[in-house]
Amino acid sequence: MKPTHIPFNKPYQSGRELLYIQEAIKAGQLSGNGQFTKQCQTYFEQQYHIHKALLTTSGTAALEMAALLLSLHPGDEVVVPSFTFTSTANAFVLRGARIVFADSSAEHPNIDVSQLESLITPRTRAIVPVHYAGVSCNMAAIMSLAERFNLAVIEDAAQAVESYHLGKPLGSFGQLAAFSFHETKNLIAGEGGLLAINSPELAPRAEIMWEKGTNRAAFFRGEAAKYQWVDIGSSFLPSELNAAYLWAQLEAKARILEQRRQQWHRYHHAFREVATEGLAELPVIPAYAQPNWHIFYLVCRNLPERQRLIQHLAEQNILAVFHYQTLHDSPYYQALHDGRPLPNAQRFADCLVRLPLYFELSEDDQLRVIEAVLSYFARLRKTSS
Repeated sequence: MKPTHIPFNKPYQSGRELLYIQEAIKAGQLSGNGQFTKQCQTYFEQQYHIHKALLTTSGTAALEMAALLLSLHPGDEVVVPSFTFTSTANAFVLRGARIVFADSSAEHPNIDVSQLESLITPRTRAIVPVHYAGVSCNMAAIMSLAERFNLAVIEDAAQAVESYHLGKPLGSFGQLAAFSFHETKNLIAGEGGLLAINSPELAPRAEIMWEKGTNRAAFFRGEAAKYQWVDIGSSFLPSELNAAYLWAQLEAKARILEQRRQQWHRYHHAFREVATEGLAELPVIPAYAQPNWHIFYLVCRNLPERQRLIQHLAEQNILAVFHYQTLHDSPYYQALHDGRPLPNAQRFADCLVRLPLYFELSEDDQLRVIEAVLSYFARLRKTSS
C-alpha cells in the first residue's frame, strides 16, 4: 500500500479566519483600507518599528511600489542578488533600470556583501538585499556601504516577517522594504504583501501611489478639499477579505513560529551526521541573524545528487522541491548580464533542496521525511565507497 502523501506545503488556518472574513462582509467594505487593513498596518508599524506600513496585493506589488518611489530612469543601476525570485528584479526592470547581479555568499544563499562595493558605479541607485529563508543579510555592512555611496536600500523581506538582525526587525533597515503573505509563507493572506516605508519623506507619496495616484486617503481624513488625481499610481490595495485572513494569522503568529522552530531544529539535529561526513550542507545561520524558521534546506554536492534525492523522496510519496534558478543566466536577462560568473548562486540553484515544512506537518510525518532522506544518504555512502 502506497504511503500517504506528504506535501511540500499546506496553507494554515488558525481557526478565526472565516470569522473575521464574515465580520468584513458585515461591515460592508470589501475593497480595501477598512478595519482589518488598518489593524494589520498598525500592527506592523508598532511591532517592527516601521514608520508607515501599507498592505498590498502581493509582495511583488510592494516591490513595484518601492521601485516607483525611487523615481528610476533608464540607465540607472540596481544591485540585486542573482539567487532570488523574478519579482526582485522585475520591479526595477519595469522602471527601465539595469540590473547588476550579485553573487551569493559561499556559506549561504544571501548576497555576498564582500563583493558589493566592486559592483557600485556612478549610475548605481539602490541595493536590494534578499533575506533568504528568513535569515538576515549582513545589514550592518550593507547599510554602512549604502550610506557611504548615498544609495537607497530596499529590503526584499518577503520571507522575513519576525526575523531580526542583531535584535532589530528585518524590514526596518532600508528606506523601503517588501513583505509577502503568499500562501507559502509563514503568515499568509492567500495572496498579499506589505510595503514598509522607513523614510518619512516617502510616506505621503507612497500613500498616493497606493490609492491609484489619488489623494483619496487624505481626502477622507479631511486633509484635502477635493479627491483628485495628483500623481502616478496603481491598484495596490488588497481586499478587506485578504486583510481579515491575515489578521487571524497575525494573532496566531507566536504559535505558528514556535511550531516551525521545533520542526526546523528536528531536521537540523537529524542531519548533522550527513553534514559532518560532507554528503550535504546544513543551513548556516550567521551569529547576527535570528531567523523565523521559514525554510529548511539541504545543499547537495552536485545537481545529479540533488535530483536523485528529490526523486527518491517522490518514490515514497514525499514532495521536496528545488528553489530559484539564477536570474543572471535566465532566458530573459542572460544577454543583458555583464558576463561575470556567479558560482555561488549557481551552486545553490543546482544543489539546494527544500524539505516539507508547514504548521500541520505532524511529528510522525516529519520523522518519515527524515527517515527517507537518511536512507538516500545511506545508499549514497555505499555507492561512493
